[in-house]
Amino acid sequence: MHRITGKTGGDSLIEMSPTYSFNDDINGYHQHASSSTGSFQQSSFPLPPDVCLETCESLNTSQASLAPSDRSDSPQYESQTLERINALTGLSRKRALFLKFRSRIDKQQHSKDSVFFRDGVRRIDFVLSYDDDKDGERKQERRKVYEANLEKVGLELETEDKLESEDGKTYFVKIHAPWEVLATYADVLKIKVPFKANDIPEHSEIPMNWLTTPFRLPEDIMHPEPDYFTAPFNKSKSDFFLIDDKDTFFPPSTRNRIVYYILSRCSYIKDECGDKDKKGIKRLLNNGTYTAAFPLHDSRYWTKSKDASCESERYNLYKYWAGFFSFFKEQPLNLIRKYYGEKIGIYFAWLGFYTEMLLFAAVVGTICFVHGFLTYDDNQWSKDICNDTIGGNIVMCPLCDKKCSYWKLNTTCNSSWQSHLFDNVGTVFFAIFMGIWVTLFLEFWKRRQARLEYEWDLVDFEEEQQQLQLRPEYETKCTDRKLNRITQEMEPYLPITSKCARTCLSGATVLLWISLIIACIIGVIAYRLAVYAAFASIMKDSPTAQLDVVGPYITPQLATSVTASCINFVIIMILNLMYERVAVWITDMEIPKTHLEYENKLTVKMFLFQFVNYYSSCFYVAFFKGKFVGYPGNYEYMFGKWSKLRNEECDPGGCLIELTTQLVIVMTGKQVWGNIQEALVPWLMNWWGSRKARNHPESIYSRWEQDHDLQSFGQLGLFDEYLEMVIQFGFITLFVASFPLAPLLALINNVIEIRVDAWKLTTQFRRPVAAKAHSIGAWEEILSGIAVLSVVTNAFIVAFTSDMMPRLVYMYAYQPDGEMTMKGYIDNSLSVFNISQIPLENKPDAEENPSWFNSSIHTTCRYRDYRYPPGHEKEYSHNMQFWHILAAKLAFIIIMEHVVFMVKFFVAWMIPDVPSDVRARVKRERYLVQEFLHNYEVEKLKIQLSQNSSNECTCTPMIYPSLSKHEVLSECL
Repeated sequence: MHRITGKTGGDSLIEMSPTYSFNDDINGYHQHASSSTGSFQQSSFPLPPDVCLETCESLNTSQASLAPSDRSDSPQYESQTLERINALTGLSRKRALFLKFRSRIDKQQHSKDSVFFRDGVRRIDFVLSYDDDKDGERKQERRKVYEANLEKVGLELETEDKLESEDGKTYFVKIHAPWEVLATYADVLKIKVPFKANDIPEHSEIPMNWLTTPFRLPEDIMHPEPDYFTAPFNKSKSDFFLIDDKDTFFPPSTRNRIVYYILSRCSYIKDECGDKDKKGIKRLLNNGTYTAAFPLHDSRYWTKSKDASCESERYNLYKYWAGFFSFFKEQPLNLIRKYYGEKIGIYFAWLGFYTEMLLFAAVVGTICFVHGFLTYDDNQWSKDICNDTIGGNIVMCPLCDKKCSYWKLNTTCNSSWQSHLFDNVGTVFFAIFMGIWVTLFLEFWKRRQARLEYEWDLVDFEEEQQQLQLRPEYETKCTDRKLNRITQEMEPYLPITSKCARTCLSGATVLLWISLIIACIIGVIAYRLAVYAAFASIMKDSPTAQLDVVGPYITPQLATSVTASCINFVIIMILNLMYERVAVWITDMEIPKTHLEYENKLTVKMFLFQFVNYYSSCFYVAFFKGKFVGYPGNYEYMFGKWSKLRNEECDPGGCLIELTTQLVIVMTGKQVWGNIQEALVPWLMNWWGSRKARNHPESIYSRWEQDHDLQSFGQLGLFDEYLEMVIQFGFITLFVASFPLAPLLALINNVIEIRVDAWKLTTQFRRPVAAKAHSIGAWEEILSGIAVLSVVTNAFIVAFTSDMMPRLVYMYAYQPDGEMTMKGYIDNSLSVFNISQIPLENKPDAEENPSWFNSSIHTTCRYRDYRYPPGHEKEYSHNMQFWHILAAKLAFIIIMEHVVFMVKFFVAWMIPDVPSDVRARVKRERYLVQEFLHNYEVEKLKIQLSQNSSNECTCTPMIYPSLSKHEVLSECL
């Protein structure tokens, strides 16, 4: 007996291995078993060969005596077969034996790639699966009524018995939508279909187009369908449209979308019960009546289908799109849209466009970073810090109470050089550039999106979405009805009082959870303040301090930051699991009217949670850490002096380098972990779930069973992908002034992300239900909001987190020699404090002081601030230079914001949202629809009058003797 195992290499999935050469011809759809004997012998029946042969011959005789329509499935045939098996073998499990035999026969007639009913004609548009457990009488009744109601609306069903499945316990209900059902619901949903070939000439050849040849895909993959003018389908005017074959007129993605629309609204109780809330496949999945509901992939992903009727588009997607070595190729967006639907297609179009635009930001950011590296030798303040006679003689005040000692400025030599890589003049330029880049990105995306809306028949789709595709949950939960002034039909609605109450409760819940996240962040900050002194005391005599290479980098600041980041990461993960469910719950509670409204509400809530969760620590380091410290003798404390939690000062190298470090860790760590999780988790789950199927003959592992063992692409599947990218977008725009290499890291990640998403969608997930979407939805408004906020945050980072403004003020106004240099800046930027005036509770313990410190010699210490020295009449109060610097910071913020916003608005005004050629095409299509419909009605009337006037001839007019009715009308038009 032939057996086959799963692959063990990179393509190891739940489906059978492409490396094993099982005879596909025997298993092909059109290749029936040559004899019952052969099929019987290939099965795993516990019968001797002679008994098996005799039994099969007897079965053949029994079947031959029946009419063809009565064979295999008829009770008469089954009864005769059972009697003969019992007589010949004497086995007690005769019924199971027969069913298993019949399963082999039927399965041999079904290829593992078959997407058709047993008749080989009707296409499987959807599959439902369930386990028929003993205590599920209510579930059985629901299924019985539900499937009966599906048949009432015209759907055709075919059930695979559990003994025919590879696990022996799962039933599969295959659903087919005949032409009448498809035409009716295509009319209801206003699905656009072709009525005329596009006659607008394409643009002339782009100059130097040959340069893009290595990045192109074959034309049949990039454009799998001809370009047509389209119009909403009208069942009563079906001959107006270009219908060559009714079986293939609606593509599989449209077919499964229509069937899912029916499944979502079909009741699973009898009409007389009158409970309108009991309907929809979603509720049946939630209560366990069905275990899964999904459309089928059209083939295995690594090879084309043996059945010529199967399109094998999944194979093409895997070959040209999902392979990692295709990372430099363009995406086959039209094929993605055709196979998965517009909603998934628009996501990959946006992700690809975003990645392309990141290339420009990455190049400029890299140039700015290289500029900082090349100007290393011009960094005068770092030279002064590292100089033994300057930085080596400056004694700094303790950074914490009791456990922190005095220290010399030259210990920050390394961090000072590192800070210069990101804190230089190029950073200011890059911050301004990114403010303009983000505007160009959003404006050009609007143009790209408008072109896709036209090409993918999504123009005016939003109105259809709002009016025609109400959520089933909204229809069932809203018992009140009112007249729709547009459609003049009674429709469900949510009373304003109930809507306000639900909105208030939702808002309060969101605020509560955001407050919880902020409380957790404050807790992490308190942890940092509490353990810093402990690390400072413990690590003073640590053996790691003696290491030559890494010793200077292992500091109390580093230890505190790393442990705090780990705690923060654990909190983020825990909160992610909790508030994702909370966001779904409160969105369901609001009862949104349409799917679009539901997704927009959920999007806003989830983004608010994620925004606070991921960016809180970065905002703290950028805008709060080191800003409210006080000065020696009058330090500021978190929660008051009683808490003894002294506010953190910036890292000796400045807060900007610490913000850079935190941004790198959070951004890269999140991206690497996300890609590993996205690829590894579904692969492992599929591998484990299909471990039994890998031991079965490939001939009995059907297409619906293969897809059933894949992961489900859930409601939040695409939502999570958008959220991940938008959070990344925030990192590279909100804090890019601190890390110019952020766009480069994002570019590398996204190149990988596109292929990982394509690979898992093509190989690891069931085929999602096709859905329409004319844009990226609420994410577009969120991106615009981030773009505006990024200008403000980068201006504040340059002004208050960076040392750029103090250096410029010193060079232009306070340089003692009147030179345009930074010589003497370090001494000027540090204030002086008398050590004898430090309160006892702030002084370091005697055993904490370093060996070189002598209180009789070192009478003063320095700290980062601009205050009058001891002995001055205004000692320790801010001096005039502090106010000059503050004025310069505020002036820079105002100037930068106004300049960038003016450029943004000018660019947005200059670039129209809809390209002129697309606008012309939309107008022409609308004109042609009106003209052709008018001509269609006129010609139809002429034909009708001509037929009525002829008493003897009722056929097609003789001027078109060989043409069909559709061709006559088309020719006339």
